[in-house]
Amino acid sequence: MPMTLEELAQACNARIEGGDPTALLTSAADISSAQYGQVTQLTNSRYNKYIKGSAASACFVAEGFALPDVPPTMALLVCADPEMGFIHAITLLHPERHYPPAIAPQAVLADTVSLGIGVSIGPYAVLGEHSQIGDHSAVLAGAYIGAHVTIGKHCRIHPYAVIYDDVVIGDHVIIHAGAVIGADGFGYKFRNHQHIKVPQVGNVVLGDHVEIGANTCIDRGALGSTTLGIGSKIDNLVQIGHNNKIGRHVIMCGQVGVSGSCQIDDYAILAGSAGIADHVHIGQGAVVMARAGVAGDIAAQTQVFGSPAKDKRVAYKEQVALSKLPELLKKVKYLEEQLEQLQPQTESR
Repeated sequence: MPMTLEELAQACNARIEGGDPTALLTSAADISSAQYGQVTQLTNSRYNKYIKGSAASACFVAEGFALPDVPPTMALLVCADPEMGFIHAITLLHPERHYPPAIAPQAVLADTVSLGIGVSIGPYAVLGEHSQIGDHSAVLAGAYIGAHVTIGKHCRIHPYAVIYDDVVIGDHVIIHAGAVIGADGFGYKFRNHQHIKVPQVGNVVLGDHVEIGANTCIDRGALGSTTLGIGSKIDNLVQIGHNNKIGRHVIMCGQVGVSGSCQIDDYAILAGSAGIADHVHIGQGAVVMARAGVAGDIAAQTQVFGSPAKDKRVAYKEQVALSKLPELLKKVKYLEEQLEQLQPQTESR
């Protein structure tokens, strides 16, 4: 949705420096590729090198940000928080697609499905018995919603997502393509030389403003619920096992794996490919760094790294020590050779 520079500045609570207030902005782009008619941002001085040759029409910067070699054709949008200003600009220039309230003729809905106001159901979507879809939510093409599922208001279920029976989803939740919510947890008992399945009769409960990435799987509880708190964001290709209790505003990056019955407190961050053993407690605000393997509890506000995971500072020191190991082995070998040469002299005495 094109806007003038002046309109964008007012909407984003920014001050214009330079440029033409009537210039038309049509889209947003990153600092290295932005062209005429586009707005960008610069919040890190390492990217200053892109400014001199940039053709962008406008750039969000912070108050007092030192910015040399600004092209005369570029206006600066100066504000207290340029990152948030730029995000707001993106939402204005690239508005989210809205789906009209309608039920596609190819959709399959059970007779007992309950739909709120302004709901959109895409082609070949399937909605099971006694499921409820809240106002202004969209279930897109090919998505499967099981029986007794509750989906709140203003949600979006992307194509080919699968939501098993009894799942409860709050308001403003986004579930991306291919995600599976509520499959059986991985529970077995070994008896008589075989694995006996433990019935998985719980469910999954997602809080408001949760976002689930593509091809992520969240298992239902064996008994009780697997829960994700308000505002938690889960990346693509994440596995969350049964009966996990995940707090508010937790971040999990791609390929994280969380075993069963863990407790992950509010504002924790699990970086890419981290692995969490079962029955682990990760404290509030803790950071599990990329590819860490966590087998024990992590205290609040700590950062851990490595496998087995330990305090980041200790793990880094160990990594440095390991890098010195080849040289240390050379020294040890040299000293051994020197000792062998001295040994005959000692024996002759």
